[in-house]
Amino acid sequence: MSALSIVLVACSSNDEDTYVARDVEVIYNFAYDALERKRYRLAAAGFDEVERQHPYSVWARRAQLMAAYSAYMSNQYDDAVLAAQRFLQLHPGNASAPYAYYLIALSHYEQISDVGRDQEKTEEAEVALIEVIRRFPESEYAQDAQLKLNLTQDHLAGKDMEVGRFYMQRKEYLSAIIRFRRVVEKYQTTSHAPEALHRLVESYLALGITDEAQMAAAVLGHNFPESKWYRFSYSQLVDGRLSPEAKSNSWLSAIWPF
Repeated sequence: MSALSIVLVACSSNDEDTYVARDVEVIYNFAYDALERKRYRLAAAGFDEVERQHPYSVWARRAQLMAAYSAYMSNQYDDAVLAAQRFLQLHPGNASAPYAYYLIALSHYEQISDVGRDQEKTEEAEVALIEVIRRFPESEYAQDAQLKLNLTQDHLAGKDMEVGRFYMQRKEYLSAIIRFRRVVEKYQTTSHAPEALHRLVESYLALGITDEAQMAAAVLGHNFPESKWYRFSYSQLVDGRLSPEAKSNSWLSAIWPF
């Protein structure tokens, strides 16, 4: 029997677990001690017990958020999200609400997988981080949330780029364009934006849509004039894919000041 069971549970004659009422401070302090000793699962169970035995006490409100934190520290991220959400449902105006939202965001963020896998958790992290910034822009959590949001969006853009390149290899250019345009429109501040614009140039040229290719190149040249992707697009548009008439187009010459 675990230490927590010894404190909280007694076995009845019919072999069913019977919870023994304990003083709320005894249970809370037991859970807090477990937390300090980094026995996070035990701590989470103890804080849950505070609410179970004393649901209307001030201690219960504290314990709800501590249970969420303990679950997060034990890598039980889904449990942490549920506990923090429960706290917010019961105490939406509490002074600790910003931290509860932040803890939800962290729990999703810690579950981000590499770009080769499904990005559901990454998208959930993005939504949760935006919520922290939107609700509490002046809080101590907003700055860190913004940094993590930037990384999260760069990750999502990377996933779109991977899928877009896959479609290009299969010569499914319309599907590739959808992915690259999403990067340009939704994640234009990420590190993937210059390549996305260049891939748009390539995809439009492959489809023979020269005007759209030139437009993508113009945006690339305006926003990322020092990028290698800018020069790659120049090479494809001017040296390889355009007719002599298009090469002499004065509008295109203005884009490529070489």
